[in-house]
Amino acid sequence: MKDCVRTATAHNATLMSNGLMHLGTTCDDFLRDNLDWISKATNWNKFNAVATLGLIHKGHESAAMKLLDPYLPKTEPDQYGFKEGGSLFALGLIHANHGTADCVKYLREQLSAAQTSAVRHGACLGLGLAAMGTQNQDVYLQLRDALYLDDAVSGEAAGLAMGLVMVGSLNSAAFQDMVQYTCDTQHDKIQRGLRTGISLLAYGRQDEAESYIAQLVDVKSNAMLRSTGIAMMSMAYVGSGRANVVSRLLEKVATDPNNDVKRFAVMGIGFLLSNNPAICKDYVGMLVEHFNSHVRYGAAMALGIACAGTGYKEAISLLEPLLSAKENYVRQGAVIALSFIYVQQTDVGCPKVGEFRKQLTKMTTEKGEDSMAKFGAIIAQGILDVGGRNMTIALHNRSGTIDMGGVVGMMAFQQFWYWHSMVPFISLACKPTCLIALTKDLQMPKIEFKCNARASLFAYPPPLESKKKEEHEKVETAVLSITHKKKPAKKGEEKMEVDEEPKPAKEEEKKPVPDNEPPTHTIENPARVVRLQLKTLSMMENSRYKPVKSVTYGGIIMLLDRTPDQKAELVVQAVAGGTTLDPAAPEKQPHSTFEIDLKDY
Repeated sequence: MKDCVRTATAHNATLMSNGLMHLGTTCDDFLRDNLDWISKATNWNKFNAVATLGLIHKGHESAAMKLLDPYLPKTEPDQYGFKEGGSLFALGLIHANHGTADCVKYLREQLSAAQTSAVRHGACLGLGLAAMGTQNQDVYLQLRDALYLDDAVSGEAAGLAMGLVMVGSLNSAAFQDMVQYTCDTQHDKIQRGLRTGISLLAYGRQDEAESYIAQLVDVKSNAMLRSTGIAMMSMAYVGSGRANVVSRLLEKVATDPNNDVKRFAVMGIGFLLSNNPAICKDYVGMLVEHFNSHVRYGAAMALGIACAGTGYKEAISLLEPLLSAKENYVRQGAVIALSFIYVQQTDVGCPKVGEFRKQLTKMTTEKGEDSMAKFGAIIAQGILDVGGRNMTIALHNRSGTIDMGGVVGMMAFQQFWYWHSMVPFISLACKPTCLIALTKDLQMPKIEFKCNARASLFAYPPPLESKKKEEHEKVETAVLSITHKKKPAKKGEEKMEVDEEPKPAKEEEKKPVPDNEPPTHTIENPARVVRLQLKTLSMMENSRYKPVKSVTYGGIIMLLDRTPDQKAELVVQAVAGGTTLDPAAPEKQPHSTFEIDLKDY
């Protein structure tokens, strides 16, 4: 992709795609090896380039400050602060949904000291991520103060961050503050940030949010408030599958004159039916062919949200025609939605994934392709290989319960339609696909699991091959009838016409036929286990260990030792790659004791 980049938009997309591909791996070799190329990033592209460090080192909180130190704000700030703002956003991405008190304190200090809109933008996003769901009033009030500065750039981030901090609270005062400022401000960017923030207040509250939704969805004079109400409805009933709510959303698609409202309503169906791809396909299937391009874009995203990681073939067949749509943003939505569905799929289990990868490469490399569609294709490649191909996109946890981080991340990611810096939020919806078996001492025993399926169904895709030069056959020059008249007649006898010998056809390269693959295989602890592979797993016969819960759940499985008197063989510990902490650094002390009364909850 790097060699095909010719525009700032593609450069920006490539950096973010690299961040997604290496999500949580701490592998930043691409950035280190291409410093000259990365230095071409300017302005907000520089902001996004530094923010991708938060993707690569996501979850590695202990080393976060050391890693980001060269980019964090210093006593002498940069004139515009794009690099510093990106580093604060990266810090929030690393600590997303589980920020420490020290991290939140540092981000609050940086927000107070910020002199430029870019630094405030990054500080607001980082603070919202680190303090997500805490409902901390001090943090909320500080973000509200940043909102009241009425700066378009920092106000957009502040509005979203307020929703992140108060997610699921349905706080009446926060709702009134945010709605009132949506009506008062003249900045579209601030209104869009507040729309996302207000919708997050209603996360998972279902019928409790109805009185708030009713204040917004029927405001005929303000399309921004109507779309906010629709987004709020999507978050309130996410994963519920309520048919009456789906009907209300479809009614808005049919009757509302505003394209934003239509698009949010269709995408909302994807959130509501995120636990039932088949029903979502039935509702949205007709909308894929809708005359309104915004509805088609929303339908594509709805299918991507509901069918993420499933390889659902009927949804794929609905989305494929949109790859040739005349609107560039519809093509962009189609490739991103398909990447959601194709993530961790193989050519054996889902034969069309190979063709889709070729389509993405074609869209990325073709000079004539529109920049918006090219941006989507590059981001889609990052999503396909997210987390080193060891992660999937999921809005639910392994037990089928709605996952707050996944839903919030997907909702915020959808705002990349307006602002490309929202792309990293998709990392919140990325979940590792693994099986890690532990003993009561939290040790990893050396055991094997049986997988009742062929290994090729779940294998990594083959590495990309360099293009081979094709040998072109010489084509015999066509002789026109007029040519003989213009050329002087040659003396001598004419040669007798002889039938030409047919040239042997070029032998097609025969693909190697795979050997008879065994119907089952074994995997060792710990292992990469994709979602579709879980249902095929079982313990080996006469195994020493018994799982506390079925191994088909995946994730971390606790084991009971049937022969505890015998010495257990453990997995050899290996040093992880990436940046390591100073071994001389003091170990952090555990949290002090505290009392909790369950009646308060």
